[in-house]
Amino acid sequence: MERVYNFSAGPSMLPVEVLEQASQEMLNYQDSGMSVMEMSHRSPVYEKIIAEAETLFRQVMQIPDNYKVLFLQGGASTQFAAVPLNLLSGSGKADYILSGQFSTKAYKEAQKYGDVQVAASSKDANFSFVPQTDKSSFRADADYVHICFNNTIYGTKFPYIPDTGDIPLVADMSSCVLSEPFDVSKFGLIYAGAQKNMAPAGLTVVIVREDLIGKAKAETPSMLDYKLMADNGSMYNTPPCWCIYVAKLVYEWILRIGGLEEMKKRNEKKANLLYDYLDSQSYYVAPVEKSSRSMMNVTFVTGDADLDKKFASEATKAGLVNLKGHRSVGGMRASIYNAMPYEGVEKLVAFMKEFAKANPKA
Repeated sequence: MERVYNFSAGPSMLPVEVLEQASQEMLNYQDSGMSVMEMSHRSPVYEKIIAEAETLFRQVMQIPDNYKVLFLQGGASTQFAAVPLNLLSGSGKADYILSGQFSTKAYKEAQKYGDVQVAASSKDANFSFVPQTDKSSFRADADYVHICFNNTIYGTKFPYIPDTGDIPLVADMSSCVLSEPFDVSKFGLIYAGAQKNMAPAGLTVVIVREDLIGKAKAETPSMLDYKLMADNGSMYNTPPCWCIYVAKLVYEWILRIGGLEEMKKRNEKKANLLYDYLDSQSYYVAPVEKSSRSMMNVTFVTGDADLDKKFASEATKAGLVNLKGHRSVGGMRASIYNAMPYEGVEKLVAFMKEFAKANPKA
């Protein structure tokens, strides 16, 4: 069977070049006589892998020297607790902008650990846009402000970086990390699950400014303590070795193609192709406000649940898989992360046109 175009929201496609290199090194990594999945994380060979991964990640993201990079486990959802446990160290207050399901989950988790409030929300509009904020939206003594930069389920993305003044801005970038350049210095902390744009499921990356670590609450579990993890080079326990290795290959791939500026151009070209088609017709409806559209996750519906179901089924037969929308919103969702080639989006648009002709609405 030929490879399909996988539009899954995650785990998602990996670059073919990366998969091929991992395959070539599967049984014998650089004459070590074993796979990366088999070797000790304390061995010189693996220590070189994780060190190179951090160096490359810093290069790709242009991470300032006063930030720590942590390779962790537990998924981005574990960071919903780790962030307040580590950062609610001053006033014990934090403000959250709710723009989708995951920012809401993060907010509810953080409420267990301090005075956590909603600064802005688009829930009443079914999260069809990202709410606007300014400095006055946040409590002056908040320890941090939290956002989910790209909302996978609803297909929205922050069109701006909130101005929080001196308050550290924390961003969940699970579904948009490495998709375009970001000024890391505008954030106090960035975290991201790797299974969308970076590596297989199992790795979570945290970028945290040094002055924000070392103040964790006394009850913070060791595995969630940023300082402990930083002091141990992300190897307080056995790290997700294989995932970090694949992430390293992905960083190398991004640098080979021209870095995040080139990645952004490619992603914009793909997203524009799909959104331009959606805007040119009336068979499919894109529910997200144009100013908040995601470049990574494109949502659309026919307005008929049965047609939506048929669309996903027939698309799968055509080699376009995982286009069914999230169970909480229905419809369709095309996740077009970094590894999705332009040709995949071209094929999707062609299929959408054919499906509309063959299935007229009443």
